[in-house]
Amino acid sequence: MDKLPNIDFERLDLPTPAKLEPVGSLDHPPRILMLYGSLRERSFSRFLTYEAARILEHFGAEVKIFDPMELPMVGSVPETHPKVVELRELCLWSEGQVWCSPERHGAVTAVMKNQIDWIPLEQGAVRPSQGRTLAVMQVCGGSQSFNVVNTLRLLGRWMRMFTIPNQSSVPMAYKEFDDAGRMRPSAYYDRLVDVMEELVKFTLLLRGRTDYLTDRYSERSERARKAIDRQIGKL
Repeated sequence: MDKLPNIDFERLDLPTPAKLEPVGSLDHPPRILMLYGSLRERSFSRFLTYEAARILEHFGAEVKIFDPMELPMVGSVPETHPKVVELRELCLWSEGQVWCSPERHGAVTAVMKNQIDWIPLEQGAVRPSQGRTLAVMQVCGGSQSFNVVNTLRLLGRWMRMFTIPNQSSVPMAYKEFDDAGRMRPSAYYDRLVDVMEELVKFTLLLRGRTDYLTDRYSERSERARKAIDRQIGKL
C-alpha cells in the first residue's frame, strides 16, 4: 500500500478468474443489432448487412436490423420521436452490434453517423452501448479502403464497446452483388463469414460478464465521493 499512496484501496478491485464467471440467464440466443449507412434503393451497405444477418442467424443469433429511413438529424426533434425511441430500445436490447457504412469523401456517411449520434453514452442509470460487442464493415465504390472501418472503430471505442479484431471492407461493391442484392461467392464473402463467426464467439464469451468488465475504479471512487457529499449536504 505504501507504494501506491494515491489509491483508495477500499475502491480497488483485485481481478480473479472467479469474478469473471458469467452472471444471469444466458440460455437465449445472442442478440445482435445491425446498423447500415445508406438510404439508396440499391444500397450495397444494406445488402452487405442483410448478407451478414443471414450468416448470424445460421450461427444461432437473434438479429434485428434498424431502418434509418425517416430518422431525423440529431437535435432536430425531441428524444421522444418514434424512430429515436426505436433505435435506443434496440440498443438496450442488443448484446452485440454490427455497423456497416459506405465510404463517402473518405469517411462514414451522415446517415451512419446520425444513428450513432442518437445513441447516448448514458440514459438515466443505463448505458445503451457500453459493454456490447461490435463488428465493423464498409463498402467501397472503388479500390479497397479502410477509412470507414477505422472511423467506426474509433466511434465504437468512444461508445465503450468491445470492437472485435476482424473487419470487412468490400471494394467495388457493385461487382460483388447480383441483381437481387445477394453477395456473390468470393474471398470477400469468406471474410464476411469470418467476421460474423468472430462476433458471435466474442459475444458469447463476454455476455454475463460485461457489468464486471466495465466496472471502473475511477467511477467507483467518484460515486463514493458523491455519496459522501450528499451525506454532508443533509447535515
